[in-house]
Amino acid sequence: MSVAWLRRLSLRARLLLVSVVVLAVGLAGGGVALVATMNFALLRTANTEALETARAVAALVNTDSLSDPVPAAPAVRVQVLNARGQVLSVSAGADRLVPILYARELSGLPDGEGMFIPGSRIGFDGRVRVVALAAGPADERVTVLVARPTDDLKQSVHLLRTTLLVTFPLLVALLALVAWRVVGAALRPVEALRAGAEEITGGARPGRLPVPDSGDEIHRLAVTLNDMLHRLDAARARQRAFVADAAHELRSPLTNMRTELEVAQRLPDTTDWPELAGDLLTDVQRLSRLVDDLLLLARADDATTRPARAPAEPVELGQLLAEVAGRYEVAYERPAVPLRVRGDRDALGRVVANLLDNAVRHARSAVRLEVVADGAYQRIAVVDDGPGIPAADRERVFDRFTRLDDARARDAGGSGLGLAIVRELVRRHHGTVTLRGAVPPPGLRAEVRLPAA
Repeated sequence: MSVAWLRRLSLRARLLLVSVVVLAVGLAGGGVALVATMNFALLRTANTEALETARAVAALVNTDSLSDPVPAAPAVRVQVLNARGQVLSVSAGADRLVPILYARELSGLPDGEGMFIPGSRIGFDGRVRVVALAAGPADERVTVLVARPTDDLKQSVHLLRTTLLVTFPLLVALLALVAWRVVGAALRPVEALRAGAEEITGGARPGRLPVPDSGDEIHRLAVTLNDMLHRLDAARARQRAFVADAAHELRSPLTNMRTELEVAQRLPDTTDWPELAGDLLTDVQRLSRLVDDLLLLARADDATTRPARAPAEPVELGQLLAEVAGRYEVAYERPAVPLRVRGDRDALGRVVANLLDNAVRHARSAVRLEVVADGAYQRIAVVDDGPGIPAADRERVFDRFTRLDDARARDAGGSGLGLAIVRELVRRHHGTVTLRGAVPPPGLRAEVRLPAA
């Protein structure tokens, strides 16, 4: 129950409550320690004063210069007793007949030590500290008793305790007020972040939170949250573009298929069904490749799981490239020595196939495929003699659905996902892919570097 109501409080109230409790406990502990220390010090002072007086009287006894009455401070009572416990001399105000201590108390008190007795026994309020000290020659030993009242000292302790009890609530209230202001000032940037987040959620302003100039943890939190919002905005923008482009690409083959089927339905007698089936199969194949590409890239963008690592199986690139090159009219010479990497054979074959698709589509007359060892890497190169790609666009073409021309007809080229898939698959194999101009120009040289096995 207590935890439930505490959770209903605001953060500022909880911090204030914790601060006040800690301050109250600390002040209370400090007050108790102060009172106890002062009480101990005053009682020790009373004992010291009584013992010093007893030593002074003992010195008078030892020099046989003791007078009657015994010289002592007005607040102190002194008695000098013989061995039989009879009073020999007293100070002003002390009893001449009854000793300050009873016989049993005196016999059990070591020499030079003291004890507390009720002050009413000798006419004082409160407790009295009594010290006993032996003096005189060995054959005529006497005992000096000095009684020092502690009521005046207790008054000092009582005054301190009362002062603390009066000022303690005021001090706690003052500290609570200061803590409330300090906590409020400390949480003000947090409230600004909350209000900014609410405005962003409501769409009242762009997705940026206010960053305080304090340079503390709140500042770093705001910077981190803004970075997160930037990444989320970029991810949403990519997602919107991905969905829009995917819808556009999927609409093209679907529209072709629908048109062909509607024409065949309206003119059933003149329809060449084998040719129609071939056209539909072409569109279905294109649609299937596009869906596979979209699925691969969607899995790569999944932020909830890590991209699957490529299987670590040995792949001989010379043989793999020979198999892929056999499906194209390209120049390829298999290397004399095996060139091996570790990875997914199908994925690496798709990398080479995508590069060859682009090269064959844009080449004027020839495409060349080669693979060589390059230190700790194996380098695959696809070279064509087409128009090439301007240097400013060689990084942009790896973005999804990017085409340097605006054509979107299916005969003009692919879907714009080939190079994006190449980069993703090469990245999974811990390699790199780059585009550069062919030597001699014109043309384009695409290079893939993969760690050698």
